[in-house]
Amino acid sequence: MKEAQMAAQDVTKKLHVYHILYRLNLSFSNIVGHCRALQEAGRLTTKSSKVFQGYVQELQAEINQELLERMHDDELEDWGRFGKIRQAEEKRLRDPADVLIQAEEYKRSQLRKKKNKSTTQSRRRKGSI
Repeated sequence: MKEAQMAAQDVTKKLHVYHILYRLNLSFSNIVGHCRALQEAGRLTTKSSKVFQGYVQELQAEINQELLERMHDDELEDWGRFGKIRQAEEKRLRDPADVLIQAEEYKRSQLRKKKNKSTTQSRRRKGSI
């Protein structure tokens, strides 16, 4: 039960971080839009507006990069951890006869490889005569 509560807290924390990132990016977008509106209203020069928009978007990209790099690592860890849960469940549900089917498929693939290899070698010998 404790593990389930911790997992729920992790999901809630992750959701909160992604929501903050969304709001942050929305705010950056608003700043860029406001700079453009001030330019159109004649209160900022075109040059100043472009410079300020560049500063804003550079900061936005830097924050996104920093945060998403860390989130990527967390997501990879979660993927591995939850993948193990799925694999364990698939193993539990697997029909015992599946092992025999897989062994037969493996045997057939090995025979095909061996046949392809001998055919290739035979062609090479004929070509070199």
